[in-house]
Amino acid sequence: MAAEFPKHPFLLTAEEVEQALGIDADRGLTSAQVAELQQKYPLNELDVGNSIAWYTIFIRQICNAMILVLFFAMALSFGVSDYIEGGVLAAVIILNVSIGFYQEYGAEKKMDALRALSSPSATVLRDGKIVVVPNAEVVPGDVVNLKMGDTVPADLRMIEAMNLNCDESSLTGEAIPVEKMTSNEILVPDTEKRATSEDEVGIADRINIAYATTIVQKGRGRGIVIATGMQTEVGKIAASTNKKQRKAGRSMNWKKYGKAQPIKGGVRRTYDFFGKFLGLTEGTPLQIKLAKLAYLLFFCALLLAVVVFGVNKFASPMPQEVVIYAISTGIAIIPESLVAVLTISMVVATTVMRKANVVVRDLSALEALGGVTNICSDKTGTLTQGAMILKKVWLPRSTIYTVKDSNDPNNPEVGTVTCRQKAEAKPEETEQGKRDYDQERSTQAIKFDVPDEKLNPKPAAAEESKAVVTPELRMFLLSAALCNLATVRLEESDGKWNTTGEPTEIALQVFAHRFQRGKKGLVATGWRQKAEFPFDSSIKRMSVVYEAPEDNDVGLSADDSVIFTKGAVERILDLCTHVGVGDAREPMTPATKDAIHAQMTEFASLGQRVLAVAYRPWNGKYDAARTAVEQDLTLLGLAGIYDPPRRETSPALYDCAQAGIKVHMLTGDHQETAKAIAREVGILPSNMGVLPAGVASTVVMKATDFDKMTEDEIDALEELPLVIARCAPETKSRMVEALRRRNAFMAMTGDGVNDAPSLSRADVGIAMGSGSDVAKSAAKIVLTDDKFNSIVAAIREGRRMFENIQKFVLHLLSSNVGEVILLIAGLGFQDSTGVSTFPISPLEILWINMVTSSFPAFGLGREKASREVMRKPPHDKRRGVFTNQILADMMVYGLLMGICTLMTFVIVVYGMYDGDLGHDCNRHYTPQCKPVFRARAAVFAELTWLILLSAWEFKSIRRSMFRLNPDDESRFPLFKDLYDNRFLFWAVVIGALSVFPTVYIPYLNRDVFKHTSISWEWGVVVGMTIIYVVGIEAWKYTKRRLNILDDHKVAKGSWSQGEEGAKKFMSFSTLRSLKSWGRSESKSKAQSQGGLTPTTTQGRRNSLPPV
Repeated sequence: MAAEFPKHPFLLTAEEVEQALGIDADRGLTSAQVAELQQKYPLNELDVGNSIAWYTIFIRQICNAMILVLFFAMALSFGVSDYIEGGVLAAVIILNVSIGFYQEYGAEKKMDALRALSSPSATVLRDGKIVVVPNAEVVPGDVVNLKMGDTVPADLRMIEAMNLNCDESSLTGEAIPVEKMTSNEILVPDTEKRATSEDEVGIADRINIAYATTIVQKGRGRGIVIATGMQTEVGKIAASTNKKQRKAGRSMNWKKYGKAQPIKGGVRRTYDFFGKFLGLTEGTPLQIKLAKLAYLLFFCALLLAVVVFGVNKFASPMPQEVVIYAISTGIAIIPESLVAVLTISMVVATTVMRKANVVVRDLSALEALGGVTNICSDKTGTLTQGAMILKKVWLPRSTIYTVKDSNDPNNPEVGTVTCRQKAEAKPEETEQGKRDYDQERSTQAIKFDVPDEKLNPKPAAAEESKAVVTPELRMFLLSAALCNLATVRLEESDGKWNTTGEPTEIALQVFAHRFQRGKKGLVATGWRQKAEFPFDSSIKRMSVVYEAPEDNDVGLSADDSVIFTKGAVERILDLCTHVGVGDAREPMTPATKDAIHAQMTEFASLGQRVLAVAYRPWNGKYDAARTAVEQDLTLLGLAGIYDPPRRETSPALYDCAQAGIKVHMLTGDHQETAKAIAREVGILPSNMGVLPAGVASTVVMKATDFDKMTEDEIDALEELPLVIARCAPETKSRMVEALRRRNAFMAMTGDGVNDAPSLSRADVGIAMGSGSDVAKSAAKIVLTDDKFNSIVAAIREGRRMFENIQKFVLHLLSSNVGEVILLIAGLGFQDSTGVSTFPISPLEILWINMVTSSFPAFGLGREKASREVMRKPPHDKRRGVFTNQILADMMVYGLLMGICTLMTFVIVVYGMYDGDLGHDCNRHYTPQCKPVFRARAAVFAELTWLILLSAWEFKSIRRSMFRLNPDDESRFPLFKDLYDNRFLFWAVVIGALSVFPTVYIPYLNRDVFKHTSISWEWGVVVGMTIIYVVGIEAWKYTKRRLNILDDHKVAKGSWSQGEEGAKKFMSFSTLRSLKSWGRSESKSKAQSQGGLTPTTTQGRRNSLPPV
């Protein structure tokens, strides 16, 4: 909670804050005050939606659509005194609810364990003593001590700050650490006016406040707690994340929307309430589809009951046998085990993903991943390593030093440093003289993603050589190492390099260590620091004053002080009068400044943050103000520092592109840096000319430009931006909504507090394990290793899961269709009293649906991913698993199954026993019922085998069961392919063998299942089983031969995101390869002409994947 102040604490002096809280900052709170405040304020914790209560999970399982349908059937069974059937249905309900509850509750517990991995503590002053307490016990008024590396436990009003810098990127998105001060003289941004109200200054500019969850990068300080828990700035963001927003059109305000609005709003709210309760309006696409399916089947069951009653002429009172028959048809059309199979399959997939560093908080998110069309990703720490590495150094007279083969920001021993002289551009290299590769293309529809180095050739440079320490480099290293607060040290215990400090300074210090010129070593030789002017964000520079030792190796006098300065290039250049040292020293002229600015732009275009390093010999010993010190400087060089992409990022982007998924980068970095990194990892093409003019102009945007646009203007864009720089939390949320309006199904990745709102609004929120608790709680999936390629692994698993869901849904529903056909046709089998005789009994149906079908369905859920799983476009979220192919297969296989089983019943009863259906054979066994009971046994055995064999057939929906792997050269690979999924193999084998005890065990066969032992009927069963397999193979062959009901392949555009796309471009560099490519493309109807980039279904043009 927040304490009470006359105005916001950043506007008050430190003394006024102390008075408002009634504390002494030199002694801190007393024990009595702490006890009183802990009673007054809640714990210092964020309410970010921790564990869901067990009863909420239980109610969610009870209200599942399938369970509600089964409840209705159970009630009818008990209503007609069929206690065996009602008891079995009750067991089915208990089994489904128990499995779902156990698995979802377990998943929540796993997430609790993840949240508990870190429990930070705070160093506070109480009763005049320094004590360490858990963050949750911090209260308003506590005096907190901060040092480098600490996590700020609550919002603090700083009362002491010694070079204190905090990393607020997780809160504000600003990558550069913010230096804190103690004064309340805060200026309104871009003015000289002092702020008098909190509305005039945003949280990022209140630099006398340290915010909860931010990290101290360097320095030390003390602050007074002014807000805890949900009243901190990060808590307010968490609250907005959890805040529910009413859907459009639900308002009841008649004054604003008209007199009819209360009626319209009330009807829509009522629909939302019951829709949520019934699972028809909330959930993933699959959950909603299955809920709709359940109620559709429920109404079908009612319709079938009416048909049953109609055939029996709506007799009054209705015979009990007729009611039981109606219940049987209802049970036959409902896949009782579908919920359990779906839940268990998802939990198995969740377990697999956990081993792959992906924690799934919401089981449904795993299925939703298969439909992702767009990924909105943060840059820092997700696409990149989140660590700064110095890559380039420019010294006057155009000497370029390059660090190669190093992606470790801490280890100065990895990689090499080379040196070259930058050559001047040739005069003839004019804009008109550049070669236009697009105009030379042989096919007008094609534009090439030409590498930038070929499209814009650089002037020839001298050969690179191994870098040696020259006088110019020695002076640059001296300044970079001493004007630096970072530490770099080698731990003798484990041989690892450890660093502390701000990442930019670490990068400079590591570079100095490459030449054994680190700060610690220089100090050991006699360099002594006399003063420090810390980095000031308003002037963007830092300076230190040192005294040189005798006989130093840079030729500086020990009698004079020396000033070393580093900072933003523009600010340092304005203070420099000379550039270079020794023979390279020359006056700073306008032309020289222009050349330095050009060099800075060249480094920035590589995605690097550029710093200038300078120095100034002081005449005599230092004794002056900062303004006098920081002038008449000599520029020593420029340093290009960048955050390297992860090695796996570009291949992962390529996999996304091949799967029809478009990746957007939303970052807080500068536009040029963001563009360069996007090109490096492959989010943007090297040659923007491959994009249409209308797309190229908006493919990279600043957040300020994007935020100024209205929704209509955003929707009018031909394509949404692939890169948005200087991104604010609101920008990310607007991007998510813009994608949703284009019918995209998006995933949002993030790790900071500022990512939480967009994570919660995205269809699939993916948080990083190293991120904030707020981000993790807002997301449905957490990556424990923070790697972008883990997202691809999660999507691949989601697609595998989706394919397998299609397989077992087809397996379960096709058998239901067959059973319904059998029972409806069976209405015509009436005994001497005119009552319809069951061709298969109700408990036989339950046994087949729950036992025989369930385990093979589980096995289908464990199928490995197909080779093409990441070569297909995302599935249509509107259709879900029920594609045209699945629906057609369900009807064909169900019809074939129903005909085969019906013919078996007819052959046994009418072929052998002249159609004798006995009397009252639905309830009791008598000698007169022998033909019906034998026929039922044959139908039961056959239906069981048909369902089991169809599970093997559905390992591939299109390929023959006898050759599932087209690359297998074996003559008869059937057994090897079937045994590849051992669970499914043994489920089918054991299920097939289970027929015999159910048919032959006394009492169980006649009194429970209503069938009896058979003999010659096995021949009919085997014959019809063969006919069924032949029918399935014939239908699959027809689909392959006529190329019908096939999944569309990923369409190709003019370029491809990711590393492999560029390699593919190189393969088209010759006319021969271009011709062969054209021939291969013409063979595929699914490929667009002249493209390499996968496109999704939301696009308007093939030139760029629609976003």
